[in-house]
Amino acid sequence: MNLELTVEDTRWQGLEPLATRAVTAVLAHQGVDSELCEISLLACGDTRIAELNAEFREKPIPTNVLSWPADDLAAEIAGQEPACPSPDFTGEIALGDIAISYDTCAREANEAGKPFEDHVTHLLVHGTLHLLGYDHVRDPDATLMEGVEVEILGKLGIDNPYIV
Repeated sequence: MNLELTVEDTRWQGLEPLATRAVTAVLAHQGVDSELCEISLLACGDTRIAELNAEFREKPIPTNVLSWPADDLAAEIAGQEPACPSPDFTGEIALGDIAISYDTCAREANEAGKPFEDHVTHLLVHGTLHLLGYDHVRDPDATLMEGVEVEILGKLGIDNPYIV
């Protein structure tokens, strides 16, 4: 897998192995050959992610993670699995871009009493699933996406993040 990591916030120490583990787990779970995949990951803080959120979602506030899929793989029928990505003419699968904010991740992990690394892993799994066509706009899609997240996180030894 080609994971292009850009670190804008130096507090993101040790993110690359965590991201590689999370993304690889998602791709394996979905049956996608990780050796063919390309993902760009921006590790930033709240100021930068708020700018991106304003530009792309018209929400000028910080958020934890944003994703920009290279292709629209979403299922047309609510609650169905998205299409599997396929290689382009070069034999590679460009999945897209993810941005993650240190400030929001740290705050959420602290508020939930969860280990920072577990929360970041969850958000990277979540962001990668968005690149693969999952979303949570419609209730059946949200239920499907959360179920897949819980399965993947369980395989990584991380508790269900949706149980309070």
